Amino acid sequence: MFFIAFAALMYICGFVFLYGVVRLAVRHGIGDVHARRELAERAPERPRLQERLVPDNPSLAGN
Repeated sequence: MFFIAFAALMYICGFVFLYGVVRLAVRHGIGDVHARRELAERAPERPRLQERLVPDNPSLAGN
């Protein structure tokens, strides 16, 4: 009887652990989406920034 109770407890703990792992993964995924969205919103600024940096740093020009 002890082993059945122990197995049931471990089974429940496993599901709780998996729930936490999935929740953490989703939280990080949502954070990545927000970071990419902010990067996409700043996309119009990138050509101006690149024009400013390339003359100063020829290695960034790709030549």
